[in-house]
Amino acid sequence: MIDLGYPIERRYIRIRPQTRPGLRLTAGSPAFFVAHDTGNPGATADAHYRYFDRQTERIASAHVFIDDTRILEIIPTGTGDDPAEKAYHVQRQAPEDNRRFGADANDAALGIELCYGGAIRFEAAYDRYVAYLAYCCAKWSKVPSTHIVSHGQLDPTRKRDCEQALATAGRTLADLIRDVERKLAAAVQAEESSARPAEPSSAGSSGRNQAGAAADSAKTQQDGATAASSPAALSAATCSHLVRSYIQPAWHERIQAGDSEGAAHYARLAERLRRCVDGERLLKSNAQEIIVGWLSPAWFKTRAKGENPDRFRAMADELRRCAAIPPSGSALW
Repeated sequence: MIDLGYPIERRYIRIRPQTRPGLRLTAGSPAFFVAHDTGNPGATADAHYRYFDRQTERIASAHVFIDDTRILEIIPTGTGDDPAEKAYHVQRQAPEDNRRFGADANDAALGIELCYGGAIRFEAAYDRYVAYLAYCCAKWSKVPSTHIVSHGQLDPTRKRDCEQALATAGRTLADLIRDVERKLAAAVQAEESSARPAEPSSAGSSGRNQAGAAADSAKTQQDGATAASSPAALSAATCSHLVRSYIQPAWHERIQAGDSEGAAHYARLAERLRRCVDGERLLKSNAQEIIVGWLSPAWFKTRAKGENPDRFRAMADELRRCAAIPPSGSALW
């Protein structure tokens, strides 16, 4: 999982029919993300929390407000312990969300608001905005170029956000998407670097003696942790199933959409799984992508049909072992 770099504050508004109906997202987790700006220059995240917590006269809300000092979730998004809920951030008569994603944004997406203008420092707010969008894409295995849309794209005859806020600093929506992609790429590169074996030390005998003494003093604790942190090889059967049933269809979908970068991601993911059969460690972000994006929905769908979903849990725990992630225990996810 990507390191967000900023704390997420969760201060939820009261459940009311006009702002927070208290209903879960239709798909359980967010299917896409709508990039908004507040259209209210100078108003902070706290100010919007107070406004929506009192609102009883109009149907409107969003999940998250981000300014130059905080990332504030006012309706549950699923990033914490509470499951993601619906908010009212795109009018239902706008058809573009259904055309692109097959669902109303209010039922399936997070509404993420950028606070700007006045005394709000744009760069500080923007950096938090990019980081939060990247975090959401990583958590729910979404591709920024296809799963982040602006409010203006979904309702172009009425809305101009988040482009109007970005324009105040000379940025565009394309710039935002690229910055989110860079954030994700940097996180993957950092994880890959941390997963590589350490280079042998070139220190002299004195350095080796010091290192040996330090290792001896920690040996008891390390011995207990080694089994939990050492990756296990992925079975050939699980690798084949995941590549054939999930990754190849996703690759073909990206090819058909003309998304070469997204297709390349899935090609790399398939190749990494194949190397894991030979004992290479799976990246934690890859394990989470497959578990959250494919195995978890399959588990819930199979259980809803009255069938036994245990095979999906078994594959999820196998991926966790391959990535040296602790097993799930009694609960599935």
